[in-house]
Amino acid sequence: MTESASTSLRSNSIGVSGIVFFVLAFAAPLTVIIGIGPIVLGESGSPGAPAAFLLTTVVLLIFSVGFAAMSREHAGPGGFAVYIGKAFGERSAQAASYIAVVGYNSFLTAGIALFSATTANLLDSRLGIDIPWWAIALVAIIAIGVLGYSEVNVSVRVLGLLLVAEVLIVLVLDVAVFVTGGAEGVNVDGFMPSSLTQGTISVVFLMCFAAFVGFEVTTLFSEEAKDRHRTIPKATYIAVATVGIFYTVSMWAIQLGWGSETAEQATDNPTEFFFTLNTNLVGPWSTDAMQVLVVTSIFAAALSSHGALSRYLLSMGRTGMAPAKLGTTHPRMKSPHIASITQSAITLMLTVIMLMSGADLLSVFYPWIISIGSISILILYVSASVSVLISLRRSAVEQRLWVTTVAPILAAVAMASILTIAILNFDVLTASDSELVNLLWVVPFLAGAVGFAVKFRRVRGETEPVKTA
Repeated sequence: MTESASTSLRSNSIGVSGIVFFVLAFAAPLTVIIGIGPIVLGESGSPGAPAAFLLTTVVLLIFSVGFAAMSREHAGPGGFAVYIGKAFGERSAQAASYIAVVGYNSFLTAGIALFSATTANLLDSRLGIDIPWWAIALVAIIAIGVLGYSEVNVSVRVLGLLLVAEVLIVLVLDVAVFVTGGAEGVNVDGFMPSSLTQGTISVVFLMCFAAFVGFEVTTLFSEEAKDRHRTIPKATYIAVATVGIFYTVSMWAIQLGWGSETAEQATDNPTEFFFTLNTNLVGPWSTDAMQVLVVTSIFAAALSSHGALSRYLLSMGRTGMAPAKLGTTHPRMKSPHIASITQSAITLMLTVIMLMSGADLLSVFYPWIISIGSISILILYVSASVSVLISLRRSAVEQRLWVTTVAPILAAVAMASILTIAILNFDVLTASDSELVNLLWVVPFLAGAVGFAVKFRRVRGETEPVKTA
């Protein structure tokens, strides 16, 4: 077996729809609607939540302009680290890789915690079956590990099936609201500029951006994409637009469904806010199905996180930032099998730590860990925006001012603003009043500093996909 054959992912194996499935799965749209909905529509939120989601979609589409242009020139399973390395050098790429690994591990670990606790509660309440959460977590880690070890298309098929189901169940409610006219008739009050001046709108925008986390994973599959120069940009735009439209319409529908009682209902009973409306308008059967699909939605998000991490570890193994064995792929399936096994071991270790601590999964671990992940990804967004600006300004191919300068600057300013809001409101993310806990936002910065400071033996760059001999 040649070196190139043992380190290359399977080329031309995943199309636009497959990559979009990974992105949508990471976003976990049903879980976001149920979890973030009460926050942005409650008394601490704003009646302008639909408008906020729409504006967030526009900002991320602007970010995607430079992001997509860079994907045509540079690619590799290192994701944002590839772009950042092109603009600022190898040490910065290392820092970005460390931040990404911390961030995605935070999302994956939080996902395992949420999946385990939610599944345990569902089995107990619906079937009277009492299974410890750690047993459910172990099964999930094994299942995700097996799928991650396999060919990428196996995960795509699983994600596609789960995603279609969770999106459809929400769309049924959306249609029911618009057909019945909601509580007080269909209106566009939630899109009025004046609605954005009410409530803690900065927190609303923070929640909106958090709901989109995951669309950047499109670049991680560039080496496996069919005609990557077109597939990655197209998948990025489709993913952002699809998620944005889905969130905007669904938040609007929920707001119409409750009418003037929206803020009160979201504040007084956040856990049943969405389910109660669905039961009233669609029926108990739909709510029963929805509660099951919440579980599968969380699983799909964890699977997508695992796939992203496996490719980051593969990239780090290839370039000398991690043991070279991590940079090898399966001889037949061309999957990042060693990286996948390693990531499963890391996830298991972090789960054991959660178990040994004895802390509550939903009120402690989930908000704390997901907050670290959110800061990590926002740091990468800001860094990538600046990197895109610098790299495209040097490009001999791309000369359009909107693409090389205007869009990247607007994206960098917007992302930096959201990162600042996230740090200033970190206690909102952690749901904690502990000063120590609310300093966890420094973790990604420390990880980046370590990655920048440590000197690695460079093997080869990740600017282009490795060719199979």
